[in-house]
Amino acid sequence: MVIDMNDSALGTIAQLRAFLEGTLSVSFAPLADDDARYAHIACVVRRFNYARLSKPDKGVVRRYLARTSGYSRPQLSRLLARVLDGAPLGKRYRAPAHAFARRYTAADVDLLVQVDRAHGCLSGPATAHLLRRAWHVHGDARFERLAQLSPSHLYNLRKTRPYQAARLSFTKTRTVVNAIGERRAPNPQGQAGFIRIDSVHQGDQDGIKGVYHINAVDILTQWEVVACCERISEACLLPVLEQLIEQFPFPIKGFHSDNGGEYINKTVAALLHKLHAEQTKSRPRKSNDNALAEGKNGSVVRKAFGYSHIPQRFAGLINAFCREHLNPYLNLHRPCLFAKEVIDAKGKVRKTYPPDQVRTPLEKLASLPGIDAKLRPGLSLEQLHHQALQMTDLQAAQALNAARLLLFATITKRSRPAA
Repeated sequence: MVIDMNDSALGTIAQLRAFLEGTLSVSFAPLADDDARYAHIACVVRRFNYARLSKPDKGVVRRYLARTSGYSRPQLSRLLARVLDGAPLGKRYRAPAHAFARRYTAADVDLLVQVDRAHGCLSGPATAHLLRRAWHVHGDARFERLAQLSPSHLYNLRKTRPYQAARLSFTKTRTVVNAIGERRAPNPQGQAGFIRIDSVHQGDQDGIKGVYHINAVDILTQWEVVACCERISEACLLPVLEQLIEQFPFPIKGFHSDNGGEYINKTVAALLHKLHAEQTKSRPRKSNDNALAEGKNGSVVRKAFGYSHIPQRFAGLINAFCREHLNPYLNLHRPCLFAKEVIDAKGKVRKTYPPDQVRTPLEKLASLPGIDAKLRPGLSLEQLHHQALQMTDLQAAQALNAARLLLFATITKRSRPAA
């Protein structure tokens, strides 16, 4: 604390030394402002005749003023030089007459809050891509300035006080030894239709299993389909798996999973054989073989449904929510980061995620050469684009959040025991 000393009893250098060593008690009160500090410095300089003191004594006075005024050593030296020159002490700076105008206004920050709240606070490049799409694709005039926002400055806006003021159990998969499927990483070779799939369990309660989410992601385009089933059994899983595969806009050519028995079995193998799709499974000590699906489990499935137990009887309700709301949002409106492989001087392949490669799965799908001829019969890119433009990205995210609130309100209401 900066203090104003009642130092009328301090008249010699010896008394100043005693004060600095703590052997002399002096009453003090907090200083009000800089003007009071300036007056205190000038008074001490006159009282001790600072200009005629020896160098050691000047050091004592400097340490005393530093203790009582709170100024740093360089600032105190400048003030003492001005007093010795006979210049009055006072502030020499003032606020600029013309301050720099802020490029992004409070309204822009509020709009960014809406986008982050609706989309779940995506990464900087993905959010910047959403802002550009809102202006260039959907023509929303509110996003005209934010369309120029860089990912780095976006993080700066997220650190501001207005933004922050507005934003206020796992079960291991049981391994089985089975000759079905080939142990290797999938190799799409630039083709869509090679999916990675994984199961996400929605917790236990009192020894009763919850629902299971089935999460499938295309390797090349990151087209993602989420479904839900009551149990991981042939009777429950196979119909859901067939519906899941039908929701992809392209035929399935590859099916990669971990070594869980829900996928490595004769029933699933027969289904994939009928689709002429190869089946592969993860290798031991190769965690990246199914990393794409595992990453989407956390960033999509857990963000949408959380970790709390959901009874199995709600699987059909959740499946309808995924088909009607979640999956269209993920593929038509939610941006994804796509890797670019670069070979360094040592010959090692390194992956980077440049901002110009941020796209929605539909945009990535549309960028593939000759993709129209490779879609499912009766489906075209024009139809997919038309479906995507039915609502803006922000409207789609808000509709998803409203449907999710309704879903969990229904689950909570029906799960509540009777009084």
